[in-house]
Amino acid sequence: MPIVTVTRRLRFNAAHRVHNPALSDADNTRLFGKCNNPNWHGHNYTLDVSVRGPVAEDTGYVIDLGALRAIVEREVLSQTDHRNFNIDVPYMQGINPTTENIVVAMWQVLGPAIAPATLQRLRLWETENNYVDYSGE
Repeated sequence: MPIVTVTRRLRFNAAHRVHNPALSDADNTRLFGKCNNPNWHGHNYTLDVSVRGPVAEDTGYVIDLGALRAIVEREVLSQTDHRNFNIDVPYMQGINPTTENIVVAMWQVLGPAIAPATLQRLRLWETENNYVDYSGE
Protein backbone atom coordinates (compact mmCIF):
# COMPACT_ATOMS: atom_id res chain seq x y z
CA MET A 1 0.00 0.00 0.00
CA PRO A 2 1.25 3.49 -0.76
CA ILE A 3 2.10 5.75 2.18
CA VAL A 4 0.66 9.25 1.80
CA THR A 5 0.61 12.44 3.87
CA VAL A 6 -2.67 14.40 3.95
CA THR A 7 -3.14 17.85 5.46
CA ARG A 8 -6.19 19.63 6.84
CA ARG A 9 -6.08 23.42 7.37
CA LEU A 10 -8.10 25.00 10.17
CA ARG A 11 -8.34 28.56 11.42
CA PHE A 12 -8.95 30.04 14.84
CA ASN A 13 -8.50 33.29 16.76
CA ALA A 14 -6.84 33.58 20.13
CA ALA A 15 -5.11 36.05 22.42
CA HIS A 16 -1.98 35.71 24.50
CA ARG A 17 0.80 37.50 26.29
CA VAL A 18 4.33 36.21 25.83
CA HIS A 19 5.74 36.59 29.35
CA ASN A 20 8.20 34.74 31.56
CA PRO A 21 7.27 35.30 35.23
CA ALA A 22 10.82 34.42 36.29
CA LEU A 23 12.07 37.59 34.58
CA SER A 24 11.61 41.23 35.51
CA ASP A 25 9.07 43.38 33.69
CA ALA A 26 11.95 45.23 32.03
CA ASP A 27 13.53 41.99 30.82
CA ASN A 28 10.19 40.72 29.52
CA THR A 29 9.63 43.96 27.63
CA ARG A 30 13.15 43.84 26.21
CA LEU A 31 12.86 40.20 25.12
CA PHE A 32 9.26 40.08 23.91
CA GLY A 33 8.48 43.69 22.94
CA LYS A 34 4.86 44.34 22.01
CA CYS A 35 4.09 40.63 22.46
CA ASN A 36 4.50 41.25 26.21
CA ASN A 37 1.60 43.72 26.34
CA PRO A 38 -0.02 43.21 29.78
CA ASN A 39 -3.44 43.73 28.16
CA TRP A 40 -2.83 40.84 25.72
CA HIS A 41 -2.81 40.81 21.95
CA GLY A 42 -4.35 38.41 19.46
CA HIS A 43 -3.79 36.57 16.21
CA ASN A 44 -5.81 34.98 13.46
CA TYR A 45 -4.02 31.62 13.51
CA THR A 46 -3.95 28.96 10.82
CA LEU A 47 -3.18 25.37 11.81
CA ASP A 48 -2.12 22.79 9.20
CA VAL A 49 -2.48 19.24 10.52
CA SER A 50 -0.61 16.62 8.48
CA VAL A 51 -1.28 12.91 8.96
CA ARG A 52 0.71 10.10 7.34
CA GLY A 53 -0.27 6.54 6.72
CA PRO A 54 -1.20 3.85 4.24
CA VAL A 55 -4.03 4.46 1.81
CA ALA A 56 -6.83 2.14 2.91
CA GLU A 57 -8.09 -0.18 0.17
CA ASP A 58 -11.73 0.13 1.20
CA THR A 59 -11.93 3.95 1.39
CA GLY A 60 -8.93 5.21 -0.55
CA TYR A 61 -8.17 7.47 2.46
CA VAL A 62 -5.31 7.76 4.90
CA ILE A 63 -7.87 9.39 7.18
CA ASP A 64 -11.20 10.96 6.34
CA LEU A 65 -10.43 14.70 6.33
CA GLY A 66 -13.86 15.46 7.80
CA ALA A 67 -13.11 13.12 10.69
CA LEU A 68 -9.69 14.75 11.12
CA ARG A 69 -11.32 18.18 11.22
CA ALA A 70 -13.79 16.96 13.88
CA ILE A 71 -10.95 15.56 16.03
CA VAL A 72 -8.94 18.80 15.83
CA GLU A 73 -12.02 20.89 16.59
CA ARG A 74 -12.96 18.71 19.57
CA GLU A 75 -9.48 18.27 21.05
CA VAL A 76 -7.88 21.67 20.35
CA LEU A 77 -10.05 24.34 18.76
CA SER A 78 -13.00 24.01 21.13
CA GLN A 79 -10.61 24.97 23.94
CA THR A 80 -8.69 27.57 21.94
CA ASP A 81 -10.84 29.54 19.50
CA HIS A 82 -11.67 33.03 20.78
CA ARG A 83 -9.85 32.26 24.02
CA ASN A 84 -6.78 33.50 25.83
CA PHE A 85 -3.87 31.03 25.84
CA ASN A 86 -2.60 32.39 29.17
CA ILE A 87 -5.91 32.05 30.99
CA ASP A 88 -8.47 29.84 29.22
CA VAL A 89 -6.65 26.98 27.50
CA PRO A 90 -6.13 23.94 29.77
CA TYR A 91 -3.30 22.39 27.78
CA MET A 92 -1.33 25.68 28.00
CA GLN A 93 -1.52 26.23 31.76
CA GLY A 94 1.86 27.29 33.14
CA ILE A 95 3.46 27.44 29.67
CA ASN A 96 4.72 30.67 28.09
CA PRO A 97 2.47 30.82 24.97
CA THR A 98 5.03 31.40 22.25
CA THR A 99 4.04 29.93 18.92
CA GLU A 100 6.69 27.25 19.44
CA ASN A 101 5.23 26.22 22.80
CA ILE A 102 1.66 26.33 21.49
CA VAL A 103 2.39 23.96 18.59
CA VAL A 104 4.22 21.49 20.87
CA ALA A 105 1.29 21.48 23.33
CA MET A 106 -1.17 20.94 20.47
CA TRP A 107 0.90 17.99 19.29
CA GLN A 108 0.74 16.42 22.74
CA VAL A 109 -3.06 16.66 22.64
CA LEU A 110 -3.60 15.63 19.01
CA GLY A 111 -1.06 12.83 18.63
CA PRO A 112 -2.95 10.27 20.72
CA ALA A 113 -6.37 11.48 19.51
CA ILE A 114 -5.79 10.64 15.84
CA ALA A 115 -4.46 7.10 16.34
CA PRO A 116 -4.22 4.75 14.54
CA ALA A 117 -3.20 7.36 11.95
CA THR A 118 0.17 9.01 12.58
CA LEU A 119 0.52 12.72 13.16
CA GLN A 120 3.30 13.80 10.79
CA ARG A 121 3.54 17.56 11.22
CA LEU A 122 1.77 20.55 12.70
CA ARG A 123 2.33 23.93 11.09
CA LEU A 124 1.01 26.84 13.11
CA TRP A 125 0.80 30.17 11.30
CA GLU A 126 0.78 33.12 13.70
CA THR A 127 0.71 35.67 10.88
CA GLU A 128 0.77 35.42 7.10
CA ASN A 129 4.57 35.72 7.31
CA ASN A 130 5.42 33.66 10.42
CA TYR A 131 4.86 30.00 11.13
CA VAL A 132 6.32 27.20 13.23
CA ASP A 133 6.60 23.54 12.19
CA TYR A 134 6.68 20.68 14.66
CA SER A 135 7.11 16.99 13.87
CA GLY A 136 7.21 15.50 17.34
CA GLU A 137 10.96 15.65 17.96
